Amino acid sequence: MTQQGLNAYRRTEVQSRTPLELVVMLYDGALRFAAVAHDAILRGDLGTRRDATSRLLAIVAELQNTLDLERGGEVAATLDGLYDYMSRRVLEATSLNDAARIDEVRRLLETLRESWLTLARMGAVDPVIAAGAIPQPPGVSLMEQAR
Repeated sequence: MTQQGLNAYRRTEVQSRTPLELVVMLYDGALRFAAVAHDAILRGDLGTRRDATSRLLAIVAELQNTLDLERGGEVAATLDGLYDYMSRRVLEATSLNDAARIDEVRRLLETLRESWLTLARMGAVDPVIAAGAIPQPPGVSLMEQAR
């Protein structure tokens, strides 16, 4: 498949998803890059670690930047704090070459992903959560990074 065809397929796939499904997809990408970063740290592969942590941080930043802290109340504020914490831990893992910190972030991401997946499967969401804690669909370019 050509790159142009692949990009068109990805755009169609993203456009057919609900906002909750897109959030789950972002978590999937973050988890994948966390695993790559973890393994790269263990192998001493600095280039792969750099690329994976960069993508992981970009996804966490996108999740955080799309929160509506005014309308999302306590849920959005809690997620904002968790995303900030995860970003700090990834940066610490990179500077200290510490795979355990990446593993901690991975566990947090897994827990959050399962919660969002449950909400997506339910199909109905509390209006407060929908108003502020569910990010609006991100751009296709970020979704392509999450793949």
